[in-house]
Amino acid sequence: MERIKSKLLLSFVILFSFYIQTPAQYQLQDAFPNLTFTNAVDFQNAGDGTDRIFIVEQAGVIRVFQNNPNATTTKVFLDITDRVSSGGEMGLLGLAFHPDYENNGYFYVNYTTSSPRNTKVSRFQVTSNPDSADKNTELNLMTISQPYSNHNGGQTSFGPDGYLYIAMGDGGSGGDPDNYGQNKAAWLGKILRIDVNSTQGVLNYAIPPTNPFAGNTQGFKEEIYAVGMRNPWRFSFDSETGWLWTGDVGQNAYEEIDVIELGKNYGWRCYEGNAPYNTAGCNEIYTSPIWVYPRSEGYSVTGGFVYRGPNVPGLYGKYIYADYGSRKVWSIEYDGINPAVNTLLLTASASPVSFGVDQNNELYVCAFSGSNDRIYKFMPTAAIVAPSNLQTTPVPPNSIQLTWNDNSNNELGFKIERKTSSTSFVLIDSVGANVTTYTNAGVNDTVQYTYRVFAYNSTDNSGYSNQASEIITSVPVELTSFTANAVQSSVVLKWRTASETNNRGFEIERFLNNNWAKIGYVEGNGTTTDGSSYEYVDDFGDNDFKGSVGYRLKQIDFDGTFSYSSELFVNLDLKKMDYTLEQNYPNPFNPSTSIRFNLPEESRIKLQILNVLGEVVTELFDGVKTSGRSEVVWNADQFSSGVYYAKLQAESVASERTFTQIIKMMYLK
Repeated sequence: MERIKSKLLLSFVILFSFYIQTPAQYQLQDAFPNLTFTNAVDFQNAGDGTDRIFIVEQAGVIRVFQNNPNATTTKVFLDITDRVSSGGEMGLLGLAFHPDYENNGYFYVNYTTSSPRNTKVSRFQVTSNPDSADKNTELNLMTISQPYSNHNGGQTSFGPDGYLYIAMGDGGSGGDPDNYGQNKAAWLGKILRIDVNSTQGVLNYAIPPTNPFAGNTQGFKEEIYAVGMRNPWRFSFDSETGWLWTGDVGQNAYEEIDVIELGKNYGWRCYEGNAPYNTAGCNEIYTSPIWVYPRSEGYSVTGGFVYRGPNVPGLYGKYIYADYGSRKVWSIEYDGINPAVNTLLLTASASPVSFGVDQNNELYVCAFSGSNDRIYKFMPTAAIVAPSNLQTTPVPPNSIQLTWNDNSNNELGFKIERKTSSTSFVLIDSVGANVTTYTNAGVNDTVQYTYRVFAYNSTDNSGYSNQASEIITSVPVELTSFTANAVQSSVVLKWRTASETNNRGFEIERFLNNNWAKIGYVEGNGTTTDGSSYEYVDDFGDNDFKGSVGYRLKQIDFDGTFSYSSELFVNLDLKKMDYTLEQNYPNPFNPSTSIRFNLPEESRIKLQILNVLGEVVTELFDGVKTSGRSEVVWNADQFSSGVYYAKLQAESVASERTFTQIIKMMYLK
């Protein structure tokens, strides 16, 4: 790609000969129909496996939400509007998460200030709440004076080498009046690269030793990675090749796409695209853009990404970019050897201002449309296909499970409809794309339900699947299960009824020393058509026991009649109860789980929930409990999905015995 720019006009003509315009094969769908934003200028994911989306709003706010097309609300991750000067080309312009963000919680932003007007590159840190950052943790890395309000660049991203790359415009005005683009003693008009994992002298970062001017004695900025940029508005690294792709906004005539390489000079202000602009004093070797387009096609390039996602295979390996003014979206095929091939994909309904990818490398576009900006997702225009092979399965006592085949790769999700013999089909729920199973809970027995499913996206719906019917039949009160299991110094009895009719409750009887004796009572669920499950704990406390024990249930109706279950005998070898924290149940859980523990004597206990950093996020109990088996329920609906730990600390009231145990839990929303 290197050559003297004055010899490049021929290559400019050749590049345009590879421009292709084809019928639209792709579309931009509203990725989150229930969400809008104000001046959304950046789209990021944290790379921590949580599948969350972070949207940067120009005024100084970062919003976070789950990557779900049905999302209805966002949370404020960071608000630094009190520090940001926004408007025009100024504001909070870039966000980058540290490659080890999952462990250190560091992220980096690029924003402009006023009085004085500067670009600041700063580090912040997340709090114990993964959806909230601490604005008071700001560590300023770089402060760069801005002579004018435009051409601020703003992209901040980590490269595959682990270094932080920063895009800086030429300082603004028009025509780069101070020639910052070619001045190696200035940060403006450059791509910078720094090492945020080290410090050097008074700097809060270090200079990568391979930077082209590292250790120079000529007064050149050692942070420089590449020279000669006008206003690099959005760059990205190809996740497969590692190439650094950049869109550089033109002056009067041409917009350009560059593949940035270490130490190279990309020509501005000597050249605009491939055309001479102001060549006074220009005697270096300059690197050509891989693509330029004239103002007849657009007037403000928005750099994008090389698509590496699974859902739009026709775009795989192609660089996708757009023009803010004309709203045209193109793809470029380029292998570094042959001339680039540029193809018009579509014209967006709003002005594309930034691109981004989620954790699956699916491509999104932030588009300006006033105060209600939306996020769009690339999808093929192929017709959406109806699901098939819908099947239903009863799940006693009161649920029906549906399964179907997904025959499309471009749906936003599926909608489930249901009817009975006396009703028409009604929508009961929807699920996300690629989900092919659904459980309809809380159904009535003896009622026949009929289901159908269809796929949908933002523009149309598929046809319906086949219909499938199911019925759950009521049966008289009887036990469908009766189990007894030794847990520490207790025996846990569990049973389930096939249905409930006139059930007052159960007396629990135990056979020991050749005698049946009542040991407890459990209330019944009265008259209902739903089956029910029950549990009773026979606590042997401080007594060691070894031998056979029998159990039976006496079920009593409200009219006084009763019947016995079958007898159940278990062989036990119970030891004197000691301190124990049992594994929570269920695990994984959503939204609540039971945490159970045993105390051999009256104790002062503290039960806390910790996050993966070992920080206490909530305290479930702090006080005194008597001996025996206890249970505490944690409702985690206000917390984010992830790994948590329950920590039990106990201290005997009567003795000096202490106990600490931690269990691992998984919360899945």
